Amino acid sequence: MTPWFRRSTHLLAVCSLVALSAPAAAQNIAIAEALFEKGLADMQAGRYETGCKALAESERLDPQPGTLFTLAACEAEWGRIATAVTRFGEYLARVAQMTPAQVARQGERPKLARQRREELAPRVPKLALSLPPGAPAGTVVRRDGDALGDIQLGIALPVDPGEHRVSIQAPGGPLQEQRITIAAGETKELTLELKETPAPAASAPPPASPQPAAPELVPAPASAGPDRPAGPGGRRTAMYVASGLGAAGLVLGGVTGALVLGKKGTIDEHCGSGIQTADPKACDTTGSDAGISAITLASVSTIGFAVGLAGLGTAAVLYLTEAKPTTPAASASSRWISAGVLEAGPEGAVVGARGRF
Repeated sequence: MTPWFRRSTHLLAVCSLVALSAPAAAQNIAIAEALFEKGLADMQAGRYETGCKALAESERLDPQPGTLFTLAACEAEWGRIATAVTRFGEYLARVAQMTPAQVARQGERPKLARQRREELAPRVPKLALSLPPGAPAGTVVRRDGDALGDIQLGIALPVDPGEHRVSIQAPGGPLQEQRITIAAGETKELTLELKETPAPAASAPPPASPQPAAPELVPAPASAGPDRPAGPGGRRTAMYVASGLGAAGLVLGGVTGALVLGKKGTIDEHCGSGIQTADPKACDTTGSDAGISAITLASVSTIGFAVGLAGLGTAAVLYLTEAKPTTPAASASSRWISAGVLEAGPEGAVVGARGRF
């Protein structure tokens, strides 16, 4: 096949375009011419895929009978016989609309187109796709990405030999796709299946909130009745305090009594004959101070002994009248008391008691 096939059918279009002076259309014609040359070269070299695509683009930009015939021949050589039969049919339909003069310029191409179409038509495979029974309304079937209308379902339609992608999708459902292969001259009928999609797993119910545990009933301690003696804790503490104060009082009385005896020596040296005076009550300053201090210490000693005796007596009464405990008492080592002189000097003494109860 030579380029003059295209040029001979291209003349009328070129003349009309020149007359219309349409620059954009003229540019498309130039591009279509270049694509035609490229597609024809690839086709003659056996590169049918690239050649057919270039010829198809040339036909789209500038539809010409010669380009369409060459494209149909390329598709047939590529093995896309269903497409080739369609292209030859389109070419013959276009020729049927030509004037006798135009048909004459086509030369042998109409005859060759009829011959090739008759040869290829019996070899065109057919594929029928059907919906499964009970398919919901609106289910879409696609073949190689193109949706098929309801009228096309269940009918054996021509397809090119080779592999085809077939898919089905129910409204709101996932796309389910499969691939099938069909050979030249073969007819296949396929009823598609709508696989049930697994229902989403029901979410586990939230764990029941734990019931609040019933409060543990603890028996309240029985209150002491009017005839029940009080516990020994407070009584025992009072006994220890009283005994401590009693011991401290006795120590205070003894220490201050000893200090009084010490003051007596000072008085003898600084009063009466000690200062060479006939009046036994006459004293110098040192003796006078010692006498006053002795009187004070004697009073403190007397009070100390009185407090000591009272404290010890009270402790004895508490001890003797204490009710005996029914449970073992706390260890004696946990309670202690210490009484004695905390501070002493020439002018007096400070006594007290310390302890743990």
